Amino acid sequence: MNPTNTTVLVTGGCGFIGTWVLRELQQRGLRSIVLDAGERPPRWNRILGPDSHAVTLVQGGLLDRDLLARIFSEHSITHVIHLAALLTPACKADPWEGCQVNVMGTVALLEQIRKARTPIRGISFASSVAVFGDEADHARGDAEATSHPVTFYGAFKHAVEVIAEQYWREFRLPSLGIRPQVAYGPERTVGLTAGPSLAARAVARGTPYCIEYQGRLGYDYAEDIARAFVRGALETPPGAQVVDLPGEIADVPQVIAALTATAPEAATLLTQAGPTVPTHAPPRPNFIQNLYPDWPITSLAEGMRKTLQFYSDHPEA
Repeated sequence: MNPTNTTVLVTGGCGFIGTWVLRELQQRGLRSIVLDAGERPPRWNRILGPDSHAVTLVQGGLLDRDLLARIFSEHSITHVIHLAALLTPACKADPWEGCQVNVMGTVALLEQIRKARTPIRGISFASSVAVFGDEADHARGDAEATSHPVTFYGAFKHAVEVIAEQYWREFRLPSLGIRPQVAYGPERTVGLTAGPSLAARAVARGTPYCIEYQGRLGYDYAEDIARAFVRGALETPPGAQVVDLPGEIADVPQVIAALTATAPEAATLLTQAGPTVPTHAPPRPNFIQNLYPDWPITSLAEGMRKTLQFYSDHPEA
């Protein structure tokens, strides 16, 4: 791919995964434009380094269709990575706003892509395993489990998958949806399942920390997730496909053990408590390896080692 004629729009690029997506694009020598309601986050400096100033940030929202049109026109967008969304707690607190941002915002973006003067060459977007019902439903053989999310957030993400399929059917607009499981790694600080990442930060600081949930979940390292979105946008297959990231299945004691393998003091610093988080694993997964057979996976032990190293190198984070 020629970096001189490639410009990737990243919606939600100020967020945790968005920042790692920018790093992946940066390492490939590709120009990025960020659309986000927020300001430049300090994490950009820590993850992107001195080149973070080269990222163009446009502050605004997806529902500002005039702004979207200007971004595509002024910056000659060639590819799109769509991450912007309100997460589970915000969608529950205000389902109307969640639907506006997550569903209508996605439609606004797809409409701009469809009408862009220069054809957009690839699209990837964030979906979630929240589109599935509880794992207990799968065990019962519940045929409805695959299409009955148990949260507003999951319902909105399911709607986005269906809408993307319609854009392929009606307008031949190809896209690739990515369904990560629990995202972890440096700079993950928000949400209940940020526990493993915050535990690594605590160990690096030598302070106690309690991971406040239980259960067996799939864990995807931040760099793997970012690579999936970037590759999905640069190598978008025909159709409206959605792929699952494989991650590594582990319970909280295994997460702690992975940290202890690198930092033995973690065994005395870390504890666990709290509710069991249900596993929304795909009952019939379509793993990303089916699309990209050479796909590498970062092990939980290696991901935790990298996370510990990051926080040791960045005590201010």
